[in-house]
Amino acid sequence: MPTTVPFAPIPTSQDDVVYVLGPDSATRADVRPGTIEELRMDASTRFPGTSRRVWIHRPAGHDAAEETAVLFCNDGWWYLDPDGDVRAGTVLDNLASTGELPPMIGVFVDPGIIDVDGVPTKHRNAEYDAFDDTYGSFLVDEVLPLVEDRYRVSSDPMMRGICGGSSGGNAALTAAWFRPDGIGRVIAFNASFAQMSGGNPYPGLIATGPRRPTRVFLHAAHRDLHWNEPQANWFAESLETAAAFARAGWDFRLVVGDGGHSPNHGGVLLPDALRWSWRSASAI
Repeated sequence: MPTTVPFAPIPTSQDDVVYVLGPDSATRADVRPGTIEELRMDASTRFPGTSRRVWIHRPAGHDAAEETAVLFCNDGWWYLDPDGDVRAGTVLDNLASTGELPPMIGVFVDPGIIDVDGVPTKHRNAEYDAFDDTYGSFLVDEVLPLVEDRYRVSSDPMMRGICGGSSGGNAALTAAWFRPDGIGRVIAFNASFAQMSGGNPYPGLIATGPRRPTRVFLHAAHRDLHWNEPQANWFAESLETAAAFARAGWDFRLVVGDGGHSPNHGGVLLPDALRWSWRSASAI
């Protein structure tokens, strides 16, 4: 059965393009909102000296005793904010109400804050742009137990996903890359592969390594930073990563949009990115 896609014109100009949020990103009168619990982490083994906030979103009607999927969202409140560009809590509520997602807890994790000479300083790039297991292990071994203390979480890595944008996008892929035992699905919007320490490792690693069961949704913006320059080209690095996934036969999807380095298009895509990421294995 073919999928029919309505006609939508593409913009003549690719600069300053703004996408309109769809109905899944808006609160609905017939959908009960989920509950949100805010936690504070004042210590960390993986990131000593940092503190941060974490929000746990639970959809309405969720049974705490039922085995539950988990979606980590980088940049915590920025992704959860009901008036922001992404509105992930609202999306999770709406998709839970229609049964399009399995029972799922959203775990919204802010980047750490660290004291630098008495000044509270964001630890975001140090956490998100590194190519090692530190951030993934922080999520699986330090944050996830906070959820498991409250709810019954599935031990299947394919019941655990991660979402992020910009540096949070490459952090999402890196977390799943190093901790495939704990995270099996990745959504990365406008990933900042170009600014990873040591350069983007993924095209080479994907090309030479074994295919994994990890499912990856990538988004790239045609006018991302340095989009038409030979070096530090954020758009090209995303395309090259996607091409490596394609050649290696991974379960992945790439969506390319117009506009620049903005969360706007990723926020619009989130409902369908979740539908695709959590589709049944038979729905190719």
